[in-house]
Amino acid sequence: MELIGLFLIAAGLLVAAGVAKAVRPDDTARAMAALLPGAPGPRPLRWLVRAGALAEAALGAVAIVFPRPLTAALVALSYLAFAGVVATARWRGGPLATCGCFGRPDTPPTVLHLMLNLALALAAAAFASGAPSSGTLAAELAHQPWAGVPLLFVSAVGLWLTALALSSLAALTAVRHPARPAPGRSS
Repeated sequence: MELIGLFLIAAGLLVAAGVAKAVRPDDTARAMAALLPGAPGPRPLRWLVRAGALAEAALGAVAIVFPRPLTAALVALSYLAFAGVVATARWRGGPLATCGCFGRPDTPPTVLHLMLNLALALAAAAFASGAPSSGTLAAELAHQPWAGVPLLFVSAVGLWLTALALSSLAALTAVRHPARPAPGRSS
C-alpha cells in the first residue's frame, strides 16, 4: 500500500478532469474530432465527451472510496488510454493545440503530459497488484499516522501540482515551443 498516495493523485485527477470536461466538453470534442478519422465534428461529439467525462469522474470517485485491485486496474487502463491519445496528438502535430483534459484550451499534448499519464498508469497498476480486495479508503486511513491526515494532505498537494504540470506548465511549454507539423506534412 506504499503507492496509495500516487494512486489517490491518479484517481483524484480523474475526478477533477472528468468534472471539468463534463462542464465544458467543447475543447475535448474538438480535440477528438481532430484525432478521429471520419469523426462527425465537435458538435455531435459533445454529448459523447460529456458521458465519457462523467464516467471518468465516477471511476475516480469510486476508486478513491474503494481503493481495490479492480478499481486500480481500471484507473491504470484509463491512463494508458489517455497516454495513447496524447501520443497520437503529438505524433500528428499540426493544429491540435489542446487535448481538452481539463475542459479548457490550455492543455496541449506535451511530452510531460505523456510521461505523467504513463507514470500514473504504472503507479495504479503497481497499486492494483498489492491492494486488498475489500479495502476502503477509511480502512487505509485508519492504519496511517494521524488518521491519514498527512497522507491526504500530501496527496492533495500532489494532485494540485500534477494538474498544474498538465495545464499551466503545458501552456507555457507550448508558447515556448510551438507545435511542429507532423512527419510528412509541410508548413
